[in-house]
Amino acid sequence: MMALEYEDDIVVVDAGVLFPEDDMPGIDFAIPDISYLRENSDRVRAILITHGHEDHIGALPHVLKELNVPVYASRLTHGLISVKLREHGLLSESRLNVIEPHAPFGIGVFNVEFFRVCHSIPDAMGIAITTPLGVVIHTGDFKIDHTPADGQATDFASLAKIAAEGVLLLFSDSTYAEVEGYTESEKVVGEALDQAIRDAKGRVMIATFASLISRVQQILNAAVKYDRKVTVVGRSMINNVNMALKMGYLDAPPGTVISMSQARKLPLEQVVIVATGSQGEPTSALVRISNGEHQDIEIVSGDTVILSSSPIPGNETVVAKTIDNLYRRGANVLYSRIATVHVHGHASQEELKMMLALVKPKYFVPVHGEYRHLVSHAALAEQTGVAKSNVFILEDGDVLELTAHEGSVVDQVRAGHVVIDGQHYWSMDSAILGERMRLARHGVVTVAVTVDAESDEIIGAPGLVSSGFVELDVSQDLFQKTSKHVASHLEELGLSVVNLNELEAKLSRSVSDFLYKETHRRPTVLAVIEQV
Repeated sequence: MMALEYEDDIVVVDAGVLFPEDDMPGIDFAIPDISYLRENSDRVRAILITHGHEDHIGALPHVLKELNVPVYASRLTHGLISVKLREHGLLSESRLNVIEPHAPFGIGVFNVEFFRVCHSIPDAMGIAITTPLGVVIHTGDFKIDHTPADGQATDFASLAKIAAEGVLLLFSDSTYAEVEGYTESEKVVGEALDQAIRDAKGRVMIATFASLISRVQQILNAAVKYDRKVTVVGRSMINNVNMALKMGYLDAPPGTVISMSQARKLPLEQVVIVATGSQGEPTSALVRISNGEHQDIEIVSGDTVILSSSPIPGNETVVAKTIDNLYRRGANVLYSRIATVHVHGHASQEELKMMLALVKPKYFVPVHGEYRHLVSHAALAEQTGVAKSNVFILEDGDVLELTAHEGSVVDQVRAGHVVIDGQHYWSMDSAILGERMRLARHGVVTVAVTVDAESDEIIGAPGLVSSGFVELDVSQDLFQKTSKHVASHLEELGLSVVNLNELEAKLSRSVSDFLYKETHRRPTVLAVIEQV
C-alpha cells in the first residue's frame, strides 16, 4: 500500500495482505496499518488497484470498513474484489468502479490513467498519475512477456506516449531485481503443463494460487486437448474460477469444468483437479489431501501432483513437508525445482532497465520486494542515468517530499503491519505475539494451590501441570521438588496478609526462578490460588 498526497488530496495505490512470517505465530495474515489514512480520512479520495493478487487486494475488506472511498480497478480485478467483499458482506456497501486502460479520469487534483502491463494474472495495470508537479508512474507488478498466456503484453507504446513529455517520479516493481537477464515467458509453463498432463497415466492434480487465472486457462487448454475433465477444489479457487468463467476471462467448451461429484464417476485418467494449497497453507485443499484428511479426495498410486508455483520466502519448509507427504501416499510430484511448471511474473534486471530507459524519470523509488531487492533496483536506476541523489530507498512509514527541484525524506508516520487472528486485530508490538513466541520456545507450567478460606492453610499438595516444558512421567522428581518449593514459599509469605493477585504474581516469579535453577530453562509460569 502506498499513498500519494498533494495538498488536500490523497490517493492510495493497492491494499494487500502479507502472509504470516516466523514472528507471527497463530496469525492468519497481516494488513497495512492505516493509522495515517484513518487520521486523514477526509482527504483520502480513492484507492487505485493495479491487479488482483492477494498482496494487492487482500486488505480491502478490512480497509473499506474504515475508509468509505471509491475503488478503481480493471474488469477482472473488479471481479476478484467483488468475490472477496461478498464473502465479508461488504459488496453492497462498496463503491467499486471498473476502469478501462487509456481512459483518463480525475480524482481531486490528480488525473489518472491506467495502462496494461504483463503479469501472471490478466488485466494487470500500471498507473500514470498526473499531478500539479508532473507525471508519476507506478508500474504495478510487471514483466516483459512477448508470448503471454492472455495475449496482452506490456503496453510500451502507450507508456512511451505518457512519458514523452517527461516523468517526475517512477515507482517500479523490484521483486526480482537481483535476477540477471530476462524472465521466462508464461508460454514455457503452458508447454510443461501440457506435457505433464499428456504423459500422466492416472489422475492429475495441479495446485496453484486461486488468482492465477492465466495458469488455470493453460490447464483447461491441456485438459481439452487430452480429453480430460476439470474439477476445482478449495473455496477461493471455486469462487474465482466461477467468476472468471462468467466474465469471459476463462474459456473452455461446455462440460469441461465439472463438479467433484461428477468427477468421482469418471475414470481417474480422465480427470484433472485444480486446487489451492501450493504454499502449504494448513487448511488448504492440497495440504488436507497430502495428510489424508480431505473428505472427497484421496491420493492413489498413479496420481500426478503438480505444484505450479514457487514457495514464498518463509514457506519453503511447509511446502517441502507437503511434497514429502504426497510422495509417501504414492503420488508422482512435479514442482518448480525439478520441472518448469512455474515461472514468476516479475521483471528481471534487463527488463527493469528497459522500463527505466523508456520512462527516464527524474526521481526513482523502487517498490515491492525485500530491502535487498530495493537496493539492487536502485543500482540499476543509477546505471541507466538517474542521479544517485534522486533515487530513494524507502521503508514503511517514510514520507518522501518532492518538489520540481529536489526531494528528501521529511517525516516518518505510523505504518507497518496489523496482524489478524480470526476476528482479532493486533499491532506488531502487541504483547500477544511476544507471549506466543515465549510459549512456543519454552512451554508453560501451571501451579494450582487450594487454600482453606478460614484457616489460610494449604489443602493438599500444590498441583503442577506442564505443557510444552517437560514430560510429567519423565520428570516426576522435578515436579515433586517444585511442589514442595511452592508449599514452603507460601508458608514464608503468609497467606492471610497478602492480596491474592499479588501473591500469585510472587509465586509465579519464585517458581520460574526455581525451575531455571533446576533446568536452565524458563517456562511461562501461571499460578492459581483458589480459596474454598
